[in-house]
Amino acid sequence: MKIILTIHHELDRNAGAPGVTWKLGQEYQKLGHEVHYYTFDNLPDKLSGLVGSIVFPWFVAGHIWDLINKQAVDVVDASTGDAWIWAKMCGISRKNSPLLVTRSHGLEHTMHLEYLEEARRGNLHLSWKYPLYHGGFRLWEVATSIRYADLVLLLNHPDAEYVVDKFGVNSEQTEIVPNGIPEEFLNLPFEPMSMAEDSAICIAQVGNYIARKGIEYGAVALNAILARYADVKVSFLGTGCSEAEVHADFEPAVRDRVRVVPRYQHEALPELLRGHHIKLFPTFSEGFGLALIEAMACGLAPVTTTTSGPMEIVSDGHDGIFIPSRDSHAIEQALERLITDRPYLENLRRNAYATAQKYSWEKIARDTLTLYEAALSQKRGAK
Repeated sequence: MKIILTIHHELDRNAGAPGVTWKLGQEYQKLGHEVHYYTFDNLPDKLSGLVGSIVFPWFVAGHIWDLINKQAVDVVDASTGDAWIWAKMCGISRKNSPLLVTRSHGLEHTMHLEYLEEARRGNLHLSWKYPLYHGGFRLWEVATSIRYADLVLLLNHPDAEYVVDKFGVNSEQTEIVPNGIPEEFLNLPFEPMSMAEDSAICIAQVGNYIARKGIEYGAVALNAILARYADVKVSFLGTGCSEAEVHADFEPAVRDRVRVVPRYQHEALPELLRGHHIKLFPTFSEGFGLALIEAMACGLAPVTTTTSGPMEIVSDGHDGIFIPSRDSHAIEQALERLITDRPYLENLRRNAYATAQKYSWEKIARDTLTLYEAALSQKRGAK
């Protein structure tokens, strides 16, 4: 098949959604398919930031039109909001038009509701511009792209229920497709932890140090844990901000046990997580949770919130512990339980490691291609 993959970001293999897009395309190519990427890298240099986001769907429409006039294209797999202009202007019902797939990397509408709640609590400041684009027109673009799609791929069941209930999409056109982890993250050697009470326990938090990741609530709990247990250390990896910014949220007496790595190459993550035992993931909005499943593959037991993405991955009490969103006390209790019950922590670690092995990109690519083929068959049959 000839497949176009679009993403409204630069194609950075070390970033979340762009990295997913790149990796999926690589797997398709390994399986013998032709892949074209269209990203912010294809925009003129003068178009960046918000302007680039606004005009990107127009460039996507032009690119798809040019490509299908030169050669047959089977599938356009576009991230939410990317292909709505092409669908409206050119029509997905056009004779021999490719299958239009809209792919969500975490539904913007459910994320928007969480932002509003965090702003109401006073933990997040939303600019006066927010309702104009990200909290307004952008949401309309996303909804339109989903309504026009032949097939909608989502990361979790609550997002799927939302698009069916709120957008009127036929449930038969929606599919849950998880993200995967790189082959080099699979079947890593599992390192048992020490059962000695005085040996160190290391907690990792992976991802941008931003409000959506629950940093306000995690810092309160971690300060209490670090003050209570001198053998506990914490690492923040891929914060996207300086060590000073993270340390500002911690008491001076414990900062020497708070490690900060602002950026890293993706393939370096297993080495960075070596010697860690607990993955803290206090996010309050998450489509899937790549950092979560990657840490599990590295042998870390997750303490994570009952948000849509993590609930697709983790089984409470089997391979991790669930906590309510926005609850510092619950985070503290969960961490303390694992710190004081090492056999339980070790059991969760082993089960988390086993769970992560199911998320092979090759399997996910094959499963997605099967969905393409079924939807294409139905689309062509209907015509």
